[in-house]
Amino acid sequence: MCIVLYIQFEIYIRADVRITLKKGIITLLIRLNIEPDIKQKLKDKHQVKAEEIEECFLNREKGYLEDTRADHVTDPPTRWFIAETDVGRLLKVVWIKDEVAGITIKTAYEPNAKEIEIYTKHA
Repeated sequence: MCIVLYIQFEIYIRADVRITLKKGIITLLIRLNIEPDIKQKLKDKHQVKAEEIEECFLNREKGYLEDTRADHVTDPPTRWFIAETDVGRLLKVVWIKDEVAGITIKTAYEPNAKEIEIYTKHA
């Protein structure tokens, strides 16, 4: 007889840090900051929820890319990646990280074919 035990849990060790065990992988996620106007834009324009962005961070399989286009350069740098939500929705997540605010989401939306091609080739 074989018994398979599947455990999924989350522990909040601080208000801004979460540890998740999912499919045998332990992940540490820093709280995501989403400004109210960005959260509204995500909802109205892209139909993206904050939970979906968190899922993408946890489900990401490749690295981050930095946006180096002259009109998009920021300090700290703007980074992005493409990943699936838990239900398989593909999203491009654009964010910055600073020491005070942690990870701040700039936008998230379903990527176009060119963005997927760039990410697949360079990440």
